[in-house]
Amino acid sequence: MTRAVDDAPEQFGVLPWRIGAGGTPEILLITSRTRQRWIVPKGGLVKGCSPVQSAAQEAFEEAGVIGVSDSEPIGCYCHVKLLDDGSEEPCRVVLFSLRVEGMLADWPEKGQRQRQWHEAEAAVQAIDEPELARLVEVLRVKWMDCAGGR
Repeated sequence: MTRAVDDAPEQFGVLPWRIGAGGTPEILLITSRTRQRWIVPKGGLVKGCSPVQSAAQEAFEEAGVIGVSDSEPIGCYCHVKLLDDGSEEPCRVVLFSLRVEGMLADWPEKGQRQRQWHEAEAAVQAIDEPELARLVEVLRVKWMDCAGGR
């Protein structure tokens, strides 16, 4: 049995991004451990950390990236978390922007996940979670407007 989204547990994640060689925004996606789908780093609140600090910690552990996070969320989305027993649970993810300043060659979950940079439009297509894809599409359009349609 799944619980209603209103009382769903909350996770905190980041949308890791950089400006690519062509001057266009790129988004770093990672694979989920179980289904190997393209997702963003996310996880529960880390004891003693704020939501944005918890999200940055997940980015370090799951994607091996460090950077600068905005303290205000860029949005939130609902996602269905697959539990160890095979059941599913809805989860609300609060998403923060993380401008990537460095990528580690070795990180805690390196052997469990892949990571790959995608141009913003390709990231929208690669993401398997519809609400996350819509959020990234809104951001992509904003970036395009700010760049004068590039």
